[in-house]
Amino acid sequence: MDVSVIIPVYNVEDYLDQCLTSVEQNNEVSLEIIAVNDGSTDGSLAIMQEHAARDPRIRVIDKENQGYGASVNRGIAESTGEYIAIVEPDDFVKPHMYDRLIAFARTFAEKPDVVKSAYWRIQDPDTPDELFCRNTYYKRIHVRKQPFTLKDAPRLIQHHPSIWTALYLRSFLDEFGIRLVECPGAGWVDNPFMIDTLARARRIVYIDECFYCYRDRRPGASSCGDTADIALTRWNDMRDILDALGEHDKGIEAALDRMGMRHCGLAIGRGHLEEPEMRERIVATMRRMDPDVIAQMDCLTNAAKERYFRLTGYEPRPFSSWPHLWYLVREFFYTWRVNGLRYALSRLGVLKGRKGSA
Repeated sequence: MDVSVIIPVYNVEDYLDQCLTSVEQNNEVSLEIIAVNDGSTDGSLAIMQEHAARDPRIRVIDKENQGYGASVNRGIAESTGEYIAIVEPDDFVKPHMYDRLIAFARTFAEKPDVVKSAYWRIQDPDTPDELFCRNTYYKRIHVRKQPFTLKDAPRLIQHHPSIWTALYLRSFLDEFGIRLVECPGAGWVDNPFMIDTLARARRIVYIDECFYCYRDRRPGASSCGDTADIALTRWNDMRDILDALGEHDKGIEAALDRMGMRHCGLAIGRGHLEEPEMRERIVATMRRMDPDVIAQMDCLTNAAKERYFRLTGYEPRPFSSWPHLWYLVREFFYTWRVNGLRYALSRLGVLKGRKGSA
């Protein structure tokens, strides 16, 4: 068996048929689709069973509700594929995603531990303004040769974890005991899984094509709402993993700090500095970051840097406003190049609508 596609399912009857149908559109690799029903109370189980009756590659596991991580881990435990893939049930994939990824993996002499790809972000999903945008590391992963390690392309960890854009060699996951954190709900458990896989991988390969279609901030999804507390928890989990691995590569740490400052900014923007317990957590998280890196971080405003040094008590480093201005210019032209002028202008607030496609 080439690939085991694991789909953890909880109450997504409106999207599940599209998701399963899209995965079924792979006919060149040997494929098993493990749909794990995590105690759904809607019609999701019936939809899975209907697909399984039509396609012998689909196996349905029906269990009590335990959360996203436990469901994926159950799927891994029962899988037989050489590679593992994960699909979230409110997303879908372009036809032949896994055919293409396996074919790409086989162009290398040694089996890659991780086969990574780009993806589509669906902005304003299921609304008149729905727009397909290429993800923010598309055209930005530059390595001298493949396979490579995370030290060669640390940018992979400073964006959305996007663990569903990849194939993971099952023997690699087993060798290091890599599994998802188990907790109620979704719990941002994709974050530590991303770090654990990419930081340990000896052979990563990357194809700069968008196959996976991710519904970004779908109303009612677990990623919506106030997630500041869990974001800080998962960032610290990632920091713990790197510390346990003894991984102190400057590029990797800078990429993780970039993500951490984004999470801290989210928490501060939602007023959590006024709450003593959350303030303590924000400050403790910031203190795990490198102040020299923060001072040079071009995505941060001077105000954000000043706040960082004020909260952490670290001695301020010199910094200028020019790197941030140049960062904004670069981001505008990058967005224009990969997703079109209309979307680039909408990011600046020049246009309110985001109609069209990329």
